[in-house]
Amino acid sequence: MLKFTANLSLLFTELELIDRCKAAKQHGFKGVEIQFPYHLSAETIRIALDENDLQLVLFNVGADDLLQGGEGLACVPTKRDQFRLAVSQAVTYAKVLKPDVINVLPGRCLKQNRLPDYLATFKDNLYFAADTFAALGIKTVFEAINTQDMPGFIIHSGQQMLEILAQLNHAKLLMQYDCYHLYKMGEQPADFISRYADKIGHIQFADCPGRGQPGTGQIDFETLFSSIEQSAYTGWVGAEYKPVGRTEESLAWLKKS
Repeated sequence: MLKFTANLSLLFTELELIDRCKAAKQHGFKGVEIQFPYHLSAETIRIALDENDLQLVLFNVGADDLLQGGEGLACVPTKRDQFRLAVSQAVTYAKVLKPDVINVLPGRCLKQNRLPDYLATFKDNLYFAADTFAALGIKTVFEAINTQDMPGFIIHSGQQMLEILAQLNHAKLLMQYDCYHLYKMGEQPADFISRYADKIGHIQFADCPGRGQPGTGQIDFETLFSSIEQSAYTGWVGAEYKPVGRTEESLAWLKKS
C-alpha cells in the first residue's frame, strides 16, 4: 500500500501553514512535506507535527531567488558560500524535524555558454550536501524540473539524474522523481519508476499539463500508482499539486488508493 504525503506548500493553502497539519491529518495523511519551512521556527513546526501525529518526510534546501525567476542557488558558481550557509540552515531544521530526505534544487543557467561551469558547481555542492546530511542519517535527493515552467533549468530528465548519480556515486544520494515535471518533458513516469525504483528516494505527482489533482489532466494515475506499488520503491509519494478548487474537494484520488 502506498504511503502518501500532503505537500503543505501547495495543499490546504486556505489555511495558515501550521493549521494545514491538522487538515492533513483529518483527511488521512500520516506524512507531510514542506518546500521551504524557514519562515517558521523548526520548534513551531515540530509542535504542530507532534500534535497531529505527523511525520515531516521532506523539505528543500533554500534556493535563493529560484521561484522568483532567478537562477537559484545550488548551481551558481558565485554562490558557493551562500549554498553552504543554506545547507547549514537545513541542518539546523533537520535536527529538530528529522525528515527522511532533504531535496536540493539544481537551479537554472540563464547564460548557456556557462552551463558546464554551472553543472560542475551543482555536482560539487550536491556531494557536499549529501555528505553533510548523511552524518544525520538523512538521504539527499535532487530533482529534474521541466524547462517549460522553468526555462534554463539545468536538470530536466531522468537520464540526466541517472548520469549524475553514477558520476557522484554517493551512498546517500538518490533521485527525487516528480511525475508532473518529467511527464511534461515527454517521459513515461510509470516505466521509469518501475525500472529505476532503487535509485529513487522520493516521488511527487501532479496531473499534467495544469499541475492540478489527478483527473484534471492526461496522466493515468491508476496505472502510475499501481506501477509504483509493484516496484521496489518503498518511500513516500508526495501530492504536490495545485488543487482545482478547495483542497478537500480534490482528494477523490486518495479515497480510491
